Amino acid sequence: MKIGMPREIKAGENRVVFTPIETAELVGDGHCVLIETEAGLKAGFTDEEYVEAGAHIRLTMDEIYKEADFIVKVKEISPEEYELLRENQLIFACLHPASNREEVDVLMKKKVIALTAEDSHRYGSPNCEVAGKLGALMGAYHLLSINGGNGQLICGVGGAPGANVLVLGAGIVGKAATEIVSALGADVTLMDINIGALRHCQEIFPKNVHTMISNQQSIKKVLQDIDLVINCVKWPKHRKDHLITRDMLKIMKKGSVIVDISADVGGAIETYKPTTHADPTYVLDGVVHYGVDNIPGAAPHTASKAYAAAVLPHIRSIANNGVAEACRRDGFLRRSLTVYKGILTHEETCVVQGREFTFPEEALGLTDRNDLDFVPNATTTKLPMKMS
Repeated sequence: MKIGMPREIKAGENRVVFTPIETAELVGDGHCVLIETEAGLKAGFTDEEYVEAGAHIRLTMDEIYKEADFIVKVKEISPEEYELLRENQLIFACLHPASNREEVDVLMKKKVIALTAEDSHRYGSPNCEVAGKLGALMGAYHLLSINGGNGQLICGVGGAPGANVLVLGAGIVGKAATEIVSALGADVTLMDINIGALRHCQEIFPKNVHTMISNQQSIKKVLQDIDLVINCVKWPKHRKDHLITRDMLKIMKKGSVIVDISADVGGAIETYKPTTHADPTYVLDGVVHYGVDNIPGAAPHTASKAYAAAVLPHIRSIANNGVAEACRRDGFLRRSLTVYKGILTHEETCVVQGREFTFPEEALGLTDRNDLDFVPNATTTKLPMKMS
């Protein structure tokens, strides 16, 4: 199979799906790997390293799309790429389809086979850990007065306490963020709806981390004393409520900071809107908002190493076994199937966009198999009944 990796074109995005290590593995399996020139350069991987691993370099994105049967990339398909897609072409990328109707329209019209990478992780994406840790550091940075914050140093010094930090969500992202801010000396309140997760966090984190059950009333109780809010809650896209509303900003300190790592428009933070690494913040009601929606892109070398290793088994299985067999073997990959030759198979997207839904098993012809790997749904956004 010809597997192509184009250079990322999203602003501030320099991660790659393959490092030379993964390239060599795929070439060893007998596949042809095509890399757009300088695709990995800003992540620290040169064309020469890819060639040494067995890849072939192409000069343009157009060449990659024209030759490759299987396109792999980090971020979603951009408008510049729409007309390059071909029928039956395989796509593996972080598509975020529920929030991108235009992209879904194109994927269906082009009759590609597209899988959204963010739903395919059995143990959570390494990008989540990078986002949590780096988002915490960005929050500490933007608390400084030279960056628009209230001038609070994240750590304490003799005679002055450290920052008060609220972390929402105790999953991979939240624990990563908590690890950083607690190690820096902040006083941390970690909230989640899962008492088991909070008990575990009490065991693994130092005594400057306190836990609370997450709800809007608990948040209101502590919010007036908080310097930095780090939101790590992946908000179900069908919900219309929020954890922190616009009105709640009025009780926050002027110059306090909200870092929304989950980056959901209309999500847990009502006032969130996406920003870029080049212009990362905006201020509402005196509160600094950091809204970069691809935080790991600022640490592409580290993020690419971890992410490439994590997704290689999926890409390898698809290339070696075909998409149907790969999805039969791995339920996490199967639940990530988004579009199959004009058929929409992503449940959350169907709910949010009001579209017809076909189960991945039906589209792939696997309904009669009794050896499927069944896994939990990717989100709590579910159809009330089957539609097909």
